[in-house]
Amino acid sequence: MKIIIVGAGIAGLSTAWALTKRGHDVTILEQGSIPNPLAASGDHHRIIRRAYGAHLGYAARIDEAFRAWDEVWHDLGQSHYDNRGFLCLSYKRGDAADVHRAGLEAGGHPFEIVAADDAALRWPFITAEGLRYAVHSHEGGALHCRRIAMGLAEWLRANGADVREHCKVAGIDVDGATVTFENGKVLAGDCVVAAAGAWVLELFPDLAVDLQPYRTAVAYLDPPDDLREAWKTAPMLLDLGEADEGYMIPPSGDGGLKFGTGLHKRPADDADANRGMRDGEGDEIRRRMAPTIARVDDYRVTEAVSCVYTFTSDKIFYAASIGHALVVSACSGHGYKFGAAIGRRVADAVERGDTATLRQWLRADDTGGDA
Repeated sequence: MKIIIVGAGIAGLSTAWALTKRGHDVTILEQGSIPNPLAASGDHHRIIRRAYGAHLGYAARIDEAFRAWDEVWHDLGQSHYDNRGFLCLSYKRGDAADVHRAGLEAGGHPFEIVAADDAALRWPFITAEGLRYAVHSHEGGALHCRRIAMGLAEWLRANGADVREHCKVAGIDVDGATVTFENGKVLAGDCVVAAAGAWVLELFPDLAVDLQPYRTAVAYLDPPDDLREAWKTAPMLLDLGEADEGYMIPPSGDGGLKFGTGLHKRPADDADANRGMRDGEGDEIRRRMAPTIARVDDYRVTEAVSCVYTFTSDKIFYAASIGHALVVSACSGHGYKFGAAIGRRVADAVERGDTATLRQWLRADDTGGDA
């Protein structure tokens, strides 16, 4: 089959990788560079971890995600994964750490409970004030997004795929399986996979009933001198407190210490809206980490960058078959960890013409589906 993929974020690149391995004629189109720093998967690093709270369907799919990434590392000839483990902090009964702990227990995944005072000694950048306990797992870490994108693009070119950068798609004809570029030229295939991230609504505006772009931002920080060594060996931190949705990625790969929080997002009119950083926006993100992070005012923001994600109302992955086009959206930041597995599953759907099975897997309504 001749397959055109629109968007070279992690979903598009992984789908191109999986389909190229199966012998298909693949063309992947990216409106910017690869990696595209404006794309949701264009940052330095993302978290992969076992903990998935009460959503046992996604927790069950983590095994498949790790296996798919191992296949990618084999093909690329090197791993772009830093297994640092992860840490959840509990401050109130029933909070996110409690939920993640229950999910790890239900999945039979190993972890340890660390008392508050011991946690503050072991990881001196956190404070024991108000802390009930910490959940620590050795399974999980940072995926190096930009290295992955460059590696997959190089592999695709070496294996016969047509990889086109700075190639903006203006429209998709779902009946004829063609794409039209901004310059008016047309490319035809047997199937079009639209993995355009937050730009998907430019191509399929009717999907606005299902997908909403949100603009968010992350801050990179320089820690106090006496805490640098502690951060160098630190695990990932996630869900800091009862409802903060905060997370932190220690220095890893090409990326420095990063703070982010789901509470910082707001609706965006489109993928390019309000991408500039407001004065002091990085400090807003930094201050949200108090009181969890000790001496948070001593951290210096070195860079703050914006990002736009698409979300469904229930924050579940999304797929829709429209004529000869298949639209796929990872939805929110949690999509990256499943990127390689999503690519293989989308490839299955393209080959079999079976979007229903793909949608079931993406929704993860069950606790299985780990084929």
